Amino acid sequence: MSILYTPTTLGPIVLQNRLVMAPMTRSRAPGNIPNAFMVEYYAQRGTAGLIITEGTSSSPNGLGYPRIPGIFSFAQIEGWRAITEAVHAKGAKIFLQLMHCGRISHMLNLPVGARVIGPSAVAAAGEMYTDADGLKPLPVPEAMSGDDIRAAIVEYAEAAKNAVAAGFDGVELHAANGYLLEQFLRPTSNLRTDSYGGSLENRARFVLDVVGAVIGAIGKERVGIRLSPFGVFNDMPLYDQMEEEYGWLAKQLNYAAPVYLHLVDHSSMGAPVVPESMKATFRQTFKGSLILSGGYDAERAESDLAEGKCDLIAIGKAFIANPDLVERWKSGAPLNAPDMGTFYTPGAKGYTDYPALQPQD
Repeated sequence: MSILYTPTTLGPIVLQNRLVMAPMTRSRAPGNIPNAFMVEYYAQRGTAGLIITEGTSSSPNGLGYPRIPGIFSFAQIEGWRAITEAVHAKGAKIFLQLMHCGRISHMLNLPVGARVIGPSAVAAAGEMYTDADGLKPLPVPEAMSGDDIRAAIVEYAEAAKNAVAAGFDGVELHAANGYLLEQFLRPTSNLRTDSYGGSLENRARFVLDVVGAVIGAIGKERVGIRLSPFGVFNDMPLYDQMEEEYGWLAKQLNYAAPVYLHLVDHSSMGAPVVPESMKATFRQTFKGSLILSGGYDAERAESDLAEGKCDLIAIGKAFIANPDLVERWKSGAPLNAPDMGTFYTPGAKGYTDYPALQPQD
């Protein structure tokens, strides 16, 4: 009997199945405000059990990419409210992913008065696309002061409250893929010598402070967190103590008790493999729900759920190209192929125009 398509719970929330639409940047929010295109896009995919939105900034400083949404203004809250209502009408639950880009940013993508900030004044290797002037080298960020850190923590908590006001079932803290929270965790991007740098306990302090503030603002049953141990995206090189340090972090997160932990394995896209021992450590240590993501097809998703390796499976690119992915997987129907050339371009093409299955006579 299939487990994948059976209802389950995420804390107090009932999900219609165990398939999660993974968070994926789509850059369809000019002016950083959610719009009608986005309402249609998310509603089309409302047969998932849980949708986790694209990365959404808690702060003007966090808007690193062009055309990504925020959740710090009234207009943004109203824009997201239309999306949550449309998704709930289809039966799915929806969490907002809070993503502060930190040093993965460029001033040409930020509003007036915003700053490129990070734990230390260390630029990431690589380039950032800007609508104004194409690809630009990633800049050296301003090292965050103590006041900057305290302000960012407050922004996360306020953003979480804004998300609840917009109708979200919860928020996911993006502590993966080289963005601000992970920048503090990693010893290559965090060279601080104060209480937020140096030892693992200090480097993890910002993440745990944010987790605590957001749980304090909206409750642990509404908060998840995404991690990418062994991920190298956005200039996050591997280091010798990684497995040991992330094991320690799993214990700290278990104490904090967010409703879920979302573990990313990007090896299907060429990143290093997350060892099975690391996944098993999180499964054994963290007592909340565990979401696994990375290169899954229906067969492997079913297998990992049946073996108890996780509670939910998150799917990325297949959900971009197949708004009715749940039905296609259930029926064994062929999948649309994703058009990577339109992943981040404005407009409907490659966004809301992927065909759904036609009803059979």
